[in-house]
Amino acid sequence: MCSYDGRVAGLLMILFLVVPIAELAVIVQVSDWIGGVLPTIALLIVVSIAGAWLVKREGLSAFVRVQRELERGEMPTKTLVDGLLILFGGALLLTPGFLTDGLGFLLLVPPTRAAVRTILIRRFRDRITTYGTDAGYGFGRSRVFHYGTVVDTGTVETDPSDGDDPDDPGPPRARLDP
Repeated sequence: MCSYDGRVAGLLMILFLVVPIAELAVIVQVSDWIGGVLPTIALLIVVSIAGAWLVKREGLSAFVRVQRELERGEMPTKTLVDGLLILFGGALLLTPGFLTDGLGFLLLVPPTRAAVRTILIRRFRDRITTYGTDAGYGFGRSRVFHYGTVVDTGTVETDPSDGDDPDDPGPPRARLDP
């Protein structure tokens, strides 16, 4: 396990301990403020119903945008991240508590979701490492993406011989251009 995985596990452990305690404290404060347990439970239910409606509306909107972008031949990166944020916001709204409901609503409102999306895309782009060939870049050319930097590895030319020539020394040889 690398140190990054350890940090994530530690952060999750803290969140699983701190968030429920904070949620209980806020629920008790709201219960004292509005005058009882039943009104507090009713408020939590109303917030969940409103959140479910908002998740449905925003989720369907994101789904339609993904379909339109795919029909135009575009990669729906931003819209897919929006969909994931809507899904995460919906999960937070299903969690009982006012703090998670507030965060869930923030992820469902388009302006705040756009800000979070921008931050996430920037962080993802900085961490992407992909190795392989890019067919649109030219036959035999390959690119290596390492943390957002493109490294051109050159052109690979192979010998077109199919091996029928008795003077052929063996499998095709590759030459890497500088």
